[in-house]
Amino acid sequence: MVTVADVVDRVAAETGFSGVVRLDRGGAGGAPELERAYGLADRSRGIPMTTDAQVAIASGTKGFTALAVMSLVTDGTLELATTARSLLGDDLPLVAGDVTVEHLLAHTSGIGDYLAEEDEEGVDQPIGAYVLPVPVHRLAAAEDYLAILDGFPTVFPAGERFAYNNGGYVVLAVLAERASGVPYHDLVGQRVLEPAGLAETSFPRSDSLPPRAALGYVEVDGVERCNVLHLPVRGVGDGGLYSTLGDVHRFWTALYHGRIVPRETVAEMTRPRGRTPDGRRYGLGFWLDPTGPEVVLEGYDAGVSFRTRYDPVTTTTWTVAGNTSDGAWPVARALAEHLAAEPRG
Repeated sequence: MVTVADVVDRVAAETGFSGVVRLDRGGAGGAPELERAYGLADRSRGIPMTTDAQVAIASGTKGFTALAVMSLVTDGTLELATTARSLLGDDLPLVAGDVTVEHLLAHTSGIGDYLAEEDEEGVDQPIGAYVLPVPVHRLAAAEDYLAILDGFPTVFPAGERFAYNNGGYVVLAVLAERASGVPYHDLVGQRVLEPAGLAETSFPRSDSLPPRAALGYVEVDGVERCNVLHLPVRGVGDGGLYSTLGDVHRFWTALYHGRIVPRETVAEMTRPRGRTPDGRRYGLGFWLDPTGPEVVLEGYDAGVSFRTRYDPVTTTTWTVAGNTSDGAWPVARALAEHLAAEPRG
């Protein structure tokens, strides 16, 4: 009988996967059914990846931003109907006056995106491109990002349709910071990380990573290089968190036990608000399975590939995180297919 470990080991070997994998079934108790580490966390020093490595989660951060914002909504500091303009003042004048917090959370705001996947001619940009218009060391706090968020015209009227938007989540970070009076990174720490017990999850600077952090690698001109010049020195809103396999599992458990926001708020955040052309659904900060109850966070960036999936019915959690741009996807796909093919009952 082919086990899930057999499948993951085989695909990891075939693809040269560098990263970590974990599978848990049956809630918070007990040891994980599968926990693996592959490849190197630091290639120049030959440091192997370990199952307790801190790995970047890129856009998986959006779920944490959404929870911080919804925590402010829960306590009345913000409302879903709060307009971005009411807190932006004269900043970012091209953000339409009717764009709300809810539009930004659901990727239905229609604002122009500072980090578009296509160039001005509609051609996909390679993941290894240097896309930031300012030196990366200047992007360390929410207000710093105003310099690169400005100047992008509205793409469509707010609420018209779903269009994934990185900039919208940076705007949310600015709004949350201004509404609460608490810096964004501290806000996520106080409202999400601390109540969930995520002691190994943080927003480190890329020029001073913690000892167990895995470096990210991206291909540039045919050569694999560290991704430190491709990303902001400290992510805000749409990316930047580093976490561990254990903390990701703890996150899902805490979320669905109502320790971050009330359970009715979780239900609201995982209610479908938009759909992609290929059928994927989106709530407020979370991807949703096209037909089933599973909830997903994922991230893709230069030197980062991350996907974690939680089934609230079976309390099954799996996470695949790689320190290359595409490495996690074959492993995640094989793991998902194997689990879906297992006999029920």
